[in-house]
Amino acid sequence: MVFHRPLLLVSGAKRLKLLLYALCMIIVFILVIVYNWSTAVRQDSSCFIQTDFQSEARSLPKTLGDVLLTEPKPTPGKTIFFLETSCPHNPHSLQLTARQACAIESAALHNPNFQVFVLFASPRNHPQDNSSGINEPLIDAILSYPNVQLRQLNLMRYAADTPIDDWFKDGQLFRSSYMVVHISDLLRLVTLYRFGGIYMDLDVVFLRSMENVPLNYAGAESDTHIANGVMSLAPTGFGHQFAASCLREFQRNFDGSDWGHNGPGVITRVAQRICATKNITMMLKDRKRCLGFQVFERNAFYAVPWVNWRHFFEPQFLKETLEKTKDSFLIHVWNKHSYQHPVTVDSAYGKIAAQNCPRSYAAAGKYF
Repeated sequence: MVFHRPLLLVSGAKRLKLLLYALCMIIVFILVIVYNWSTAVRQDSSCFIQTDFQSEARSLPKTLGDVLLTEPKPTPGKTIFFLETSCPHNPHSLQLTARQACAIESAALHNPNFQVFVLFASPRNHPQDNSSGINEPLIDAILSYPNVQLRQLNLMRYAADTPIDDWFKDGQLFRSSYMVVHISDLLRLVTLYRFGGIYMDLDVVFLRSMENVPLNYAGAESDTHIANGVMSLAPTGFGHQFAASCLREFQRNFDGSDWGHNGPGVITRVAQRICATKNITMMLKDRKRCLGFQVFERNAFYAVPWVNWRHFFEPQFLKETLEKTKDSFLIHVWNKHSYQHPVTVDSAYGKIAAQNCPRSYAAAGKYF
């Protein structure tokens, strides 16, 4: 009969070997995690690293035109911009979700005298190229509006000759813990610096026109913060200076470990300096105090706060939500929290989408 001695009775040398083996396994496990994380970061970074190569060969797909090089270019001060900064699983795939298409269509529908530019931060195939064989009815739906344009941008070229140029080349942005989010935060500021106009998140739905709203505005999200999901700046004068101040603030106080510090935090801190107060209520009441920059009350863009995002999607909140947003310019559905929630026809979002982005709503079918 063989008896197995407990670990405590094993010789000192064998105990040491077992402990060293366990330690080695732990180290290997940690290295695997670090490697996978760093590989994911490199892959995400490479999504945004572009060359100027654009194939004219028949065997290669044609890509979208560069926003700085392709006509028509955005009309300064009369363009609504959307940014798509994700890295597609299918490289260069030109796809939009139903909610993104709804945001774009509602902007084009309610603002026919403005251009609507959708900017992709990584290379995407031109919609006329169908080499993938994928049918994209949502792309067809938004391109049925004559004022919608799809473009891609080259990050290095886009940042060149702006106040962020030298800082961007340092690469700190690509070491952020929230790289894609912070790229989006930066690009919306660069876009308004270059062209002025209106920036919108892709999780909004326009309810009415904003063509006659004077430029230079954003909306309060709370009593302490101005949000950066809806921003407007004039292409010259005060608006251009405001955009430059935001870019300098972005790089001076950049924090790659904080999700919102470089987004809502930037425009909030710049507005506080310009308005000479940290009190959002005072900004709302006195536009002259802010030198012409208007901070809209929450009802304008964020009538439903993020903590109540379910109110857009659950039928029992239909009447309450429609009443709360009836005087809003648009709704913001907080996609960070709501993107997996199904949409039903008897929800507030379903009703609003059917009316304000009818072609996208129809094209999406049951997968809206």
